[in-house]
Amino acid sequence: MEAGFKSRALAVCALGSAVCMGSAWAQDANEIARIERGLRSAVGIQGAKPDTRTLDAEMRRLHVPGVSVAVIRNGKLAWAKGYGVAGPNGAPVTPQTLFQAASISKPVTAMAALKMVETGQLDLDADINTALSSWKLPPSPSKRPATLRQLLSHTAGTTISGFPGYAASAQVPTLLQVLDGKAPANTGPVRIEGAPGDAWNYSGGGYTVVQQAMIDRSGRPFDAVLEETVLKPLGMLDSSFAQPLPAALLARAAVPHDAQGKPYTGGPYTYPELAAAGLWTTPSDLAKFALAIQGGGAPVLSTTMQQTMLRPVMNDYALGLNIDGKAPRHAFAHGGSNMGYQNTMYAYVAKGDGVIVMTNGDAGGELAQSVVRSVASEYRWPTYQPKLRKAITLPAATRAKLAGRYEIKDLGDFEIAEREGKLMVALRDGQWEPLHAESARTLFVLSRELELRMDGGNGRLLSGSFDVAFKKVK
Repeated sequence: MEAGFKSRALAVCALGSAVCMGSAWAQDANEIARIERGLRSAVGIQGAKPDTRTLDAEMRRLHVPGVSVAVIRNGKLAWAKGYGVAGPNGAPVTPQTLFQAASISKPVTAMAALKMVETGQLDLDADINTALSSWKLPPSPSKRPATLRQLLSHTAGTTISGFPGYAASAQVPTLLQVLDGKAPANTGPVRIEGAPGDAWNYSGGGYTVVQQAMIDRSGRPFDAVLEETVLKPLGMLDSSFAQPLPAALLARAAVPHDAQGKPYTGGPYTYPELAAAGLWTTPSDLAKFALAIQGGGAPVLSTTMQQTMLRPVMNDYALGLNIDGKAPRHAFAHGGSNMGYQNTMYAYVAKGDGVIVMTNGDAGGELAQSVVRSVASEYRWPTYQPKLRKAITLPAATRAKLAGRYEIKDLGDFEIAEREGKLMVALRDGQWEPLHAESARTLFVLSRELELRMDGGNGRLLSGSFDVAFKKVK
């Protein structure tokens, strides 16, 4: 795979620890500077003065060592720039620095799977077991079969939302061990627990079934299939599904860091669940992927199949992509969260604009979203502008009842507490932020468009396509 990681012939200009790319640097400089100074929260309080923050200050506040950004404008890569450091050795993040894409692997996988549909190797609406030979997905309680379309759109009813990966010192399971939840796999078996087609339920496990089907039907390793069907045709020469990353390439990879900015011991985690979380890439390469969906560059799919990929199935989720808004102003998007890496991709279907942000810190998700909003503001995008909400003050007794620890099945827990006279929430360990109330039952944060809808000790967490139940456990 290393042969694919050759240098691209793009202009590079070094600016201290940051590197920019593209011939439009001079004209973009003022725009980029305003973006770097204009980070803002996803939500604002009605009547309160909005505040903006600098990228540098937010990186320090959130303990995110490095950030890489690529911006698409008018159907081309307009500029790309790196900020901060890739790891403890102080090497600067550049546009060529590699990051784990995490769940942004899913839309890339979906494109490859749809290419196999076009070549007759897979069927979108047949029982997925007809494509599986080395393993079979056990039948659902309803006896309905799961299809590729359902697996790609998270409507197959399959288990396992996400995967925690394997530390450098840990034994890595085979794909079949992951599918059956057998040691040394650190997740349960992938099974159908709901009736396929009835509900939307985010499932990395479903994409792992797709991975096995693609291997069985092609007779080739998954990373080779993705190289041949998507990465090479799109010129994504700084991308690979190799896990773990070959040692010679680790020098180009950003080191993952926890929420306190400390590097993970042993470096990047390994994800054998390649379809769900295994892609190594750069924002500039993901821009090529986004441009292909927009209709620019070399196409992988036919126009008809590309339209199929972008057509929502349920819960505004299409085949591998979240769809935001309605045509002709609609956009496609996906986030990514692996151990020490947080990323986001957002681009318009028809407008020819977009942005990809990749970070090497566990608190980088909030930062990435703030960067996207700053880009949206600078270029006057029709979406991704801060949302204004009303806020009320809850009675002390109500706040006291809300305090506690809550659990989301397969995704971990979060905590609500009174801190410094304010109701606060830690959606990740140690990352506290104010929790505001629109009503006694509807709570929200400012850092992202996320709601907690309370129903006694239980409730639901809503954020974009995500709608998951939680319960109070302490």
